[in-house]
Amino acid sequence: MVAPPYLWAKGKGGNFMPAYVSLYRTGELEKRGKLLWEMMENCELCPRKCKAKRLEGKRGFCGANAQLEISAYHPHFGEEKPLVGGGGSGTIFLTHCNLRCVFCCNWEISQGGVGHPFAIEDMAHMMLELEKRGCVNINFVTPTHYVPHIVLAVNKAAARGLRLPLVYNTCGWERVEVLKLLEGVVDIYLPDMKYAEGEMAARYSAGARTYPEETLMAVLEMHRQVGVAKPEVDGIIYRGLMIRHLVMPNDVAGSKRVLDWIATYLPLDTYVNIMSQYMPLHRAKEFPEIARRINREEYFSVVEHARKLGLTNLDIQGWRFGG
Repeated sequence: MVAPPYLWAKGKGGNFMPAYVSLYRTGELEKRGKLLWEMMENCELCPRKCKAKRLEGKRGFCGANAQLEISAYHPHFGEEKPLVGGGGSGTIFLTHCNLRCVFCCNWEISQGGVGHPFAIEDMAHMMLELEKRGCVNINFVTPTHYVPHIVLAVNKAAARGLRLPLVYNTCGWERVEVLKLLEGVVDIYLPDMKYAEGEMAARYSAGARTYPEETLMAVLEMHRQVGVAKPEVDGIIYRGLMIRHLVMPNDVAGSKRVLDWIATYLPLDTYVNIMSQYMPLHRAKEFPEIARRINREEYFSVVEHARKLGLTNLDIQGWRFGG
């Protein structure tokens, strides 16, 4: 029998195994899922700590209760190239969000609640189906408020043979205490680093004033767990930290300061995707300073700053401007 392609990461000794498998085998994965589940009693899964009694059916600030809701799942070919490979990234789009940005491109899902209820067993089945379809990873999009469900579903899927790397695709605003329970579970952390200033986070992300400092601490914890993300010989990333930063009009994101922090506190070969695709969607046109797309000068001034800082592992989206 020929091993699946995702086990052929030659740089990993030819037999890459995702981090969660050993936790499943010892029973630790299920234990952590249950610990996280208890945190929904008076919900403290995210930095808002809204205390919603989700186990009693109450919805938190994010919009979620204890019922898992998923918008869609399928192979996705629009993610970073090292996450896509030939079979796509196996994305599971989770409904609701704790950040609620006014410019969200998926606001119908994150704030409008578009999705359907599913059991944890259903999510496990989705992962196995995506694996069977040839996806190179399982990519949980907006996972923060459903971390308990994810861990328990991975436990069930691992029992049935799931062996794909797990991608934690997050807005970045996470509690370090929760992330510590994901050590050895997540293989690839894919956080946004949206803002350098709390004032901007509060204005555009529903009062999330603590976003910069809490996200910085969260990213440090992510790096401690999984290290620098680098492609293996097949071009695929199987483990590591991959940071996204979205350049916004009129520098409301404080892009250069975000990059300063990355260059100061993380290795210079940290993977950083400098994103150019900002569009004034959802409620963005209510805010004149972000009611337009970015221009070439705004984007490439950020790219040049990253290069001057010595950051060497940059994903540059210059195609929008012919660069």
